[in-house]
Amino acid sequence: MSGQNNEKAARAQQKREPVHGGPGGAIGRPVEKAKNFKRTLKRLIGYLKPQRINLTVVLIFAVIGMTFTIVAPKISGDAMNKLKDGVVAKMAVQQLTDVQKKLREGAQKPEGDPAQDFPLEQYDSKALEAIKEVMNLPLIGEISDADEKADAAEKIINLQKSIPSGEGQKMSMSDEQIQDALRCIRETGGRVDFDAIAQILIMLLGFYVLSSSFTFIMQFVMAGVAHKTVYRMRKDVDDKLPKLPLKYFDSRTHGEILSRMTNDIDTISQTLQQSLTQLITSIVQIAGYIVMMLTISPVLTLIVMATLPLYIFATAFVAKKSQKHFAAQQKELGELSGHVEEMYGGHKVVKVFGHEEKSIEKFSAINDKLYDSGWKAQFISGVMFPLMNFVSNVGYVLISIVGGIWVTKNRLNLGDITAFIQYSRSFTMPIVQTANIANIIQSTVACAERVFEILDEQEEAPDNSDARVLEFPKGEVVIQNLDFRYKEDVPLIENMNLHVRSGETIAIVGPTGAGKTTLVNLLMRFYEIRGGRISIDGIDIVDIKRNALRKIFGMVLQDTWLFNGTIRENIAYGREGASEQEIFQAAKAAHADHFIRTLPDGYDTILNEEGTNISQGQKQLLTIARAILANPAILILDEATSSVDTRTELLIQKAMANLMKGRTSFVIAHRLSTIRDAEVILVMNNGKIIEQGSHKDLLSKGGFYSDLYNSQFTGANLA
Repeated sequence: MSGQNNEKAARAQQKREPVHGGPGGAIGRPVEKAKNFKRTLKRLIGYLKPQRINLTVVLIFAVIGMTFTIVAPKISGDAMNKLKDGVVAKMAVQQLTDVQKKLREGAQKPEGDPAQDFPLEQYDSKALEAIKEVMNLPLIGEISDADEKADAAEKIINLQKSIPSGEGQKMSMSDEQIQDALRCIRETGGRVDFDAIAQILIMLLGFYVLSSSFTFIMQFVMAGVAHKTVYRMRKDVDDKLPKLPLKYFDSRTHGEILSRMTNDIDTISQTLQQSLTQLITSIVQIAGYIVMMLTISPVLTLIVMATLPLYIFATAFVAKKSQKHFAAQQKELGELSGHVEEMYGGHKVVKVFGHEEKSIEKFSAINDKLYDSGWKAQFISGVMFPLMNFVSNVGYVLISIVGGIWVTKNRLNLGDITAFIQYSRSFTMPIVQTANIANIIQSTVACAERVFEILDEQEEAPDNSDARVLEFPKGEVVIQNLDFRYKEDVPLIENMNLHVRSGETIAIVGPTGAGKTTLVNLLMRFYEIRGGRISIDGIDIVDIKRNALRKIFGMVLQDTWLFNGTIRENIAYGREGASEQEIFQAAKAAHADHFIRTLPDGYDTILNEEGTNISQGQKQLLTIARAILANPAILILDEATSSVDTRTELLIQKAMANLMKGRTSFVIAHRLSTIRDAEVILVMNNGKIIEQGSHKDLLSKGGFYSDLYNSQFTGANLA
């Protein structure tokens, strides 16, 4: 099994696999669903249990904050009612006062005077008595007590019924308006109470300030809850990954594992911080709006509730129509991203073979499909809000008509209907938000399920209770009757036996998939053997602590790994506490010192994350220096010189020869010229050692190794 081929296969698979994460919960978009929603949700809630006190604070503050917001329209409606009542009372008092004044002015003029507004002789005795009684009452506008003013107004209105119609003799109001006017006079005293209205407005402003303050505190506390919960989850995953066997990482792409560690956990964090609080406030708003609307008018509330099925129908209709287009959009977007990544990653190959036109044609074809599915998805989902606005406007019109009629008939106050309209217009928003959040929670639980899958993975077998640490390992390796397979029904290594003495150099050659890298992985217990025994210095590796076992080995792989940091730090990674002089000596032994000192910052040169600011060969030299610094008892070299030039390769081979003196070394090689000096060469095929011996002995046998060697050097006269 070749590590290089595994890596290439993983990269190819990574391009095909989707990246998880992201809420994906907008209306009409495809929603990821968990395999076991209830169990995963319960487990996710378990992560929130340590924060239950803070969550209680969030809930309380959300309820209080939303209560202030919900009550505010009713309070503003009360202010409008006071303003309206004051205006109506003032107008009624003014009209009644005008009636009184006109009657008095007309009565003071001599009978028969043409300027007289109404001749008294035209009235009967009952009407004259009523007129006199009205004139004798004090002017309504001059009465200070509100109840006395209302009683006088009511008496004048009743007396007017006995007076025949005449200009200025009666109030121009309907009976309903007259009754409302009397109520307003009794409550307001016939004036607009601006002080009371100002107090209501100040209280309303205070409510909004308190609501904002409570919402701020709620968000602040919830941010802490979300980040502490996600911190604990990330820590659990981070603690879990080092305990997982190598087979877990070999069977999954790096992108998939990283996505679960980053995207999926980020989605959980966003949902906890934003969507959870939004869900709480939306539920409180829905309940609060219904209660407030019922207190204003149960009938109008029924009208609002009757529009809910229309919302549900519109949402379901649009979601059903847009779902397939969103799914197609995601599929085409993935194909387009994969195509672009492949074309830019291999643009030299594309140019060499002249496939630019074909690449552009394929891009255009995928892009056209993406355009087609994308605009359909966006257009259909964009119809959602116009539809909901239409339904909302239908309800608004019905409420306005019914409410307007009731206001004219004095069954409802103007402020109450305006407050009710505000509630009805705001009622739909939390419903839509709740529907969206339900989808987001579905996707979030799916993300949590993928994270929990990592936490539920079977860990490496724990060390035996009496596991040992080799203080001074010599490097003698004995393999007895080794049996291993990745799949139960597909054997790979069967009945392998090998004895490597301390200080020997063992070269392992063979075709791809022969089991070379697998053998190395078994030596370090990255995989557990199925049968047989592997021992180091006579001790079974199962009886050696796993960390101590792996410290015995030093590895230099074909695929280099350097982290973002200085060259000095990357070399020092090989041994903790290494001195600067030891780092310089290791670099010199690996023939890396010269090129390092030619860099502007020398050993303080910072390597970027990909290590692209130095060449591939220079990166390999640094990994060799790191292995030299580690000074291990057993070396594993997997095509360690494959990325350097011929001259550097010869220098490194000399350095390696000095390094390998007195150390057991396993050298995996495809270029057979690099292992001709090995003391023992193992030829593997299909998991078995088919040939074993020195380079000359194997060539003289004329077997598999001889054929493999001669196939590499035919015509070169090097054999």
